Amino acid sequence: MKSNMAKRFQDLSSKRQFHWTAKISNEEAEVEEYPSLNPSSNKNITSKVTPEVSRTNSKSSSLNTIHDNKTDDKNLNQESATATSSASVTTTRRKLQTITVARLKSVLIAIGRNRIHFQQGLGTRVVGTLFGHKRGYVHFAFQKDPNSQPAFLIELATPITVLVQEMASGLVRIALECDKEEEKKVGKLIDEPKWKTYCNGKKCGYATRRECGPKELQILKVVEPISTGAGVLPGNENGVADSGDIMYMRAKFERVVGSRDSEAFYMMNPDRNGAPELSFYLLRV
Repeated sequence: MKSNMAKRFQDLSSKRQFHWTAKISNEEAEVEEYPSLNPSSNKNITSKVTPEVSRTNSKSSSLNTIHDNKTDDKNLNQESATATSSASVTTTRRKLQTITVARLKSVLIAIGRNRIHFQQGLGTRVVGTLFGHKRGYVHFAFQKDPNSQPAFLIELATPITVLVQEMASGLVRIALECDKEEEKKVGKLIDEPKWKTYCNGKKCGYATRRECGPKELQILKVVEPISTGAGVLPGNENGVADSGDIMYMRAKFERVVGSRDSEAFYMMNPDRNGAPELSFYLLRV
């Protein structure tokens, strides 16, 4: 009886032990099947994930740093481009200002030269003196002022008596023409040496430019106080002439410049009525 009871007790204890062992093994199997439930495995996973997260964070921070560096580079490039463009604009303005100042200086210098040349030459109002011996030819002189050197002195091939007769009959138009030489550099019109002469449309030979000598200067000096008028100077008075009396006519003329190849001189009447009695035309054709 006791032996039977002992066997049953052993059997029950062995079954319980089997069931406990089986239960523990099942729990371990479940733990292996679901490793997330295991604390140690969670620690391993956490330890694995943490470096990955740190790597991700480091990557993102490096990307942010690169982006910031690129942004800074772009800003620096923009600032340098802006500075370069502003410098180029400043340089261009300075160049333009320099060119403008240089052009202005050249214009002022040219105006000054032209003014000096204009003062040295003839103006718009000149003094004209027609004179010659009774048996000689006509001389005509243009002066800027009554006491200045003649800027233009020419001797016509027309006797002075013939010209006086023409002027007594009416208006007189004297045209002087010279040839334009293309090979020669064109100078002042009044510096031309030789002219064809036309008096009221009729050809009257040639006229020649003369240099003002002592005799011509003496005649002009004698008539210097006369502003407008005509008359006769005694032949041997103060050594002015050596053969016969000298006829003269003196008046103010208006000078009109059409171009560098054409000029006109119109005698101004004192009464300012009617057309000018005498006109000179210089033409280069």
